[in-house]
Amino acid sequence: MISFMIHVVVSLFAVSNPIGNVPLFITLTEGYTEKERSQTAKKAIVVSFIILIAFLLAGRLIFKLFGIDIHALRIAGGIFIFGIAYNLLNAKESHVQNPHSEEKAESKEKADISVTPLAIPIIAGPGTIATVMSLTPGSQEMLHMFSILIGIVIVLAMTYYAFHYSSFIMRKMGKTEMNVVTRLMGLILAVVAVEMIGAGLKGMFPMFMS
Repeated sequence: MISFMIHVVVSLFAVSNPIGNVPLFITLTEGYTEKERSQTAKKAIVVSFIILIAFLLAGRLIFKLFGIDIHALRIAGGIFIFGIAYNLLNAKESHVQNPHSEEKAESKEKADISVTPLAIPIIAGPGTIATVMSLTPGSQEMLHMFSILIGIVIVLAMTYYAFHYSSFIMRKMGKTEMNVVTRLMGLILAVVAVEMIGAGLKGMFPMFMS
């Protein structure tokens, strides 16, 4: 059980990449107070936990019920991430990233980044969901299910603390450095999006992608 749990934690950590997502979190929460940033991180983790547990317990049933293919989910997630990457590469300001003070509360209600894009597809995205489903035994063995549950909690806890202490990093970075990070994360996300779309297309059309 211990070895399997370690395997789960390593697999989920590699896919969700909590440390690598810190610069993106800083960029998306630019202009937030420390309290707002902490609340955003907490809500994103809670939503991600609910999503991953739902797919752990009923992932195959959900996909079958709605006729969803995991490869189609990868393509859709890749397209969404590419849209985010395009805005970051062009350093576009939005109500989500940098709202005016009098519009801040209203803009957050209209575009809550804790759910999208933080919880899904960045933390609990197609890759993470696919990993959880691939680790889930077909027999729904309770010991393995419990190990995956613990693994999810550990990785999400790591992600929360990485986001929670991002304020320290934020204070050490100036506007120029932030713009550099913004464009760099945009480039990285664009590559991730292309790879995700490519993996989805290969899965859906193996005869054309060999």
